[in-house]
Amino acid sequence: MSEGKAGRLAGKRCFITGGASGLGAAIARAYVAEGAQVIIADIDVAEGQALADELGGRFVPLDVREEAQWIEAFATCDALDVLVNNAGITTLGSIEEVTLDQLRHEFDIDVAGVFLGTKHVIPLMRAAGGGSVINMSSMTGVRAQGNLVAYNAAKAAVTHMTKSCALHFAQQGYNIRCNSVHPGAIHTPIIDKVLAQSEDPAALYQSFVDVHPLKRLGRPEEIAAICVYLASDESGFATGAEFRIDGGSTI
Repeated sequence: MSEGKAGRLAGKRCFITGGASGLGAAIARAYVAEGAQVIIADIDVAEGQALADELGGRFVPLDVREEAQWIEAFATCDALDVLVNNAGITTLGSIEEVTLDQLRHEFDIDVAGVFLGTKHVIPLMRAAGGGSVINMSSMTGVRAQGNLVAYNAAKAAVTHMTKSCALHFAQQGYNIRCNSVHPGAIHTPIIDKVLAQSEDPAALYQSFVDVHPLKRLGRPEEIAAICVYLASDESGFATGAEFRIDGGSTI
């Protein structure tokens, strides 16, 4: 891994799940631009390795559902300053449409993945003298939608898990902060996958736009910017907080 250059994250060692594309890739690019050393983790080996090579970082294959893979991935690190639990999926459907298997799959990735990463990063952050865990929730973690029952439930779980972890870390004196980021609809490949599940993609896309008072979807770079702040020492007094970058959708 190349040495970090001067910047807001100079020298910080950062681990990003779902880092091969979408929000994860945007966060990785922003971190490297600010001097961080980045480890990209993803199930997409080809895209993840290509991005790591481009950025001068490192790639590790990781299925966030599998505890053994987390342990193996973290065994390659001596210490970490930042963990971004970004990997996730979105299941479209109401309580009448979503199956139990779909619900479990959503929770395995979006909730268990965050749980495992946060649990197993603790020794690495303590070795670093502290750190920042950044959990990717969603505006739908605080604002329900009738056609996103599994996603609503999973992201609400991430929101409250974040607060519980933040309290525990503070009470134990670990100097580890834990915050959640709540994007609105951001135009990434995951949006395209959700649209592909719909019988009327154009109408669904417009519905995503309409819930934002700013009347547009967000850009990955806008989420990466708050993740830079949360990874930096500037956010040293922020823990257990919800950072809503959602075009006003939860006002």
